[in-house]
Amino acid sequence: MKVKGMLAVAITLFASGYSQAQEPVWDGNKVVLVSEKLSDGVFAYYPSDAKALESKGAPVATSGGFIVGDKGVLVIDTMLNKRLNAQVQKLISQATDKPLLYAVNTSFHGDHSYGNMYLPPETKIIQHQKTQDYITSHFKADTEFMISNFGQGRGIEEIVPVAADILVGNGGNIMLELGGRTVEIIDFGFAQTGGDLFIWEPEAKVMWTGNPIITVKPSLPWLLDGHLLETLETLKAVYAFLPEDARIVPGHGSVMDREDIKWHIDYLDAIKTQVQAAIDDGLTLEETVKRVTLPEFSGYALYGWVHPALNVPAAYKDLKKD
Repeated sequence: MKVKGMLAVAITLFASGYSQAQEPVWDGNKVVLVSEKLSDGVFAYYPSDAKALESKGAPVATSGGFIVGDKGVLVIDTMLNKRLNAQVQKLISQATDKPLLYAVNTSFHGDHSYGNMYLPPETKIIQHQKTQDYITSHFKADTEFMISNFGQGRGIEEIVPVAADILVGNGGNIMLELGGRTVEIIDFGFAQTGGDLFIWEPEAKVMWTGNPIITVKPSLPWLLDGHLLETLETLKAVYAFLPEDARIVPGHGSVMDREDIKWHIDYLDAIKTQVQAAIDDGLTLEETVKRVTLPEFSGYALYGWVHPALNVPAAYKDLKKD
């Protein structure tokens, strides 16, 4: 993520109504994870209060999952700190005694990857090349940023980077054989930050999306680094890839259906159409923000910041450049 994207997140956390007295949007010392069996050997994990928070359009802590084959286990996202990673490993141990062979990070974001350091030494870590590059060059600044937003004493101070064992390149697609079960790790293109990875289990028809899909509506995509057009193209590609009965484990919520992705696509399509019209009418960025309000998408608790202060400006700049 570029610096401007990181600053955008910081503004979000402190500007939102959920940041009172510098309390984080969600607390890594309090989140309790639960698992949901989606098929034999296929599990999602997410916060125990996810569904209640989703119904109010409120922010939810990080989600992930794990897949069990005859040879061993693949875990998707390793969480923010030791406490949460321990919960993930406990959920896995309750489902199987097979070894943890692989861990894949859907992005470099700390709440999806800081737990890498607590994995068993034999576990192979899978990341996108851009994720590895970011961690190599920005890790100290990233942990400082995360502490400023998630709070001191949340276990972030002790985090050290762990190099990936397997890297996915731009547009990459790798297949993992877990023993009687194949898992596909796909780069569909730029989605929220460079290096987003999607994990697909074809037998159970389950996909993990990471942050490009935050959770069910009314949550909205965050154009953290801009790239409206690329993000929209990527989400449409993901939607087209999935069968109608696929289930989705988003980056911060409980299990969704394929059709739930349409809300996010429709929102970005609406932004594209209306911002382009504003540009064609010669409006400035400030005038465009005032015009493009999209109240039909306003149920998200962070809408008052994400839409006017992040997404509309990002769309304006992307379309102007295009």
